[in-house]
Amino acid sequence: MSKVDELIKELCPEGVAPKTISSICNVSRGRVMSKDYLRENAGDYPVYSSQTANNGVFGRIKTHDYDGEYLTWTTDGANAGSIFHRTGKFSITNVCGLLKVSTPTVNAKYLSYILGTLAKKYVSSGMGNPKLMSNVMSAIKAPIPPIEVQKEIVNILDKFTQLEAELEAELEAELEARRKQYEYYRNQLLTFDDEGGVRWTTLQEVAMLKNGSDWKKLESGDIPVYGTGGVMATVNKFAYDKPTVLIPRKGSITNIFYLEEPFWNVDTIYYTQIDETKIIPKFFYYYMKTIDLMKLDMGSGRPSLTQAILNKIHVPVPSITEQNRVVTILDKFDSLVNSISEGLPAEISARRKQYEYYRSKLLTFQEAGA
Repeated sequence: MSKVDELIKELCPEGVAPKTISSICNVSRGRVMSKDYLRENAGDYPVYSSQTANNGVFGRIKTHDYDGEYLTWTTDGANAGSIFHRTGKFSITNVCGLLKVSTPTVNAKYLSYILGTLAKKYVSSGMGNPKLMSNVMSAIKAPIPPIEVQKEIVNILDKFTQLEAELEAELEAELEARRKQYEYYRNQLLTFDDEGGVRWTTLQEVAMLKNGSDWKKLESGDIPVYGTGGVMATVNKFAYDKPTVLIPRKGSITNIFYLEEPFWNVDTIYYTQIDETKIIPKFFYYYMKTIDLMKLDMGSGRPSLTQAILNKIHVPVPSITEQNRVVTILDKFDSLVNSISEGLPAEISARRKQYEYYRSKLLTFQEAGA
């Protein structure tokens, strides 16, 4: 029996009663701070906002609104319901909520762990903008065992989190090294000189660029709609259903996709009708990944690629046998480096799921009276 089990058996054998957040915390929100305000008041104290990258830091200013131990949560946007444990001097914007524990019977770090498993369930996605407002947060019920149990859970999860972070950092570093190695070998395999007997041609000779179109009037279905950022919706019709390479027209012009299943594409990204008697679609995809498309940008503000510019890209056309050889090698390497079902990405995902499972087990209690 673990120490947590022993403490639960001793201190709360009949179960744990849930408490509303409003009964154990003071609940409030941040204030509006524009980027201009941040620039004009630049300093050392962090300002947290709705993002989760960089620990939620939106900027730094020379003053602070809070000093101590708090929890913040993201109230709006894609990351709504994300929970952070904060200490020290800081400020928050209006898309951040603030919790200050108001009773000595609750450990703030424990509350951050338990809300990390609960808050996302209460996010509303109405009108397309996910939200977790203060009134909803206030009404969430969380199991609050005796303080001794909370502290022991925090002790265990802190150590487990540290070990998990260290292991994940090692795996991420190894993954990055493999990606660089992969890019090196890909570039080597796809570099041809004039003396190698490889014919060179232009993109327009092997692939026809086709414009995308609006999808919003189509009915919902299972056909993915691609924009420059990837899949953005699913519909009931397709624009094309043969192997193709999607090449951005505007926006994130470095994002190239290879597809073999039916899809719809919007007007910010081209699809290609590829002459498979000349070039294998997957070979064409791998070669296009070596091109620095930013150097071809014609946009005055938003990155943009025109058909006229893309059509002039020089493309090597080795024998079909050689193309197949290159594709086979790069497919294997790509799976090891990028596949979510194989290689290091799969191991990183498994570690995260293992941590989430263990955390969930520690934070699951028999409810008092149940």
